[in-house]
Amino acid sequence: MRCPFCAHDESQVKDSRPSEDNTSIRRRRQCEGCGARFTTFERVQLREVMVVKSGGAGVEPRREPFDRSKIEQSVALACRKRAIAQERIDRLVSGIQRQIETMGDAEVETRQIGEMVMEGLRQLDSVAYIRFASVYRDFTEARDFEEFASSVREVGGT
Repeated sequence: MRCPFCAHDESQVKDSRPSEDNTSIRRRRQCEGCGARFTTFERVQLREVMVVKSGGAGVEPRREPFDRSKIEQSVALACRKRAIAQERIDRLVSGIQRQIETMGDAEVETRQIGEMVMEGLRQLDSVAYIRFASVYRDFTEARDFEEFASSVREVGGT
């Protein structure tokens, strides 16, 4: 494992244990070059899934390997400054990743991933749900927010 501090290729595992949600292994490592300690997480990858990004009108769709960190970043941004435990966010992202990997398809459309994230955030936190939806659904006017927020209130019963 390459050291994030000095880029030395060799490190020694000092401690290894399952993560909080039992979906990965957390390893504490020490660089043999500079002695710095760092943490890595190892996850099972069932298969290589390609994400199909729509190219828009007249543009060929692009394909790229599935990247969990993109979902993590989007969910973290939607949940920013909300009282949501990191463990719950990690569970949400792991659940979405499992859904994608167990679908049985070699390719998944960004639209499908977006809908999975929307559903997960809807159950997690209504404000994070609306934040994500505003970007994902490309709200352009305040009226778009109002209509969406009122539909969330009706469903949530608040």
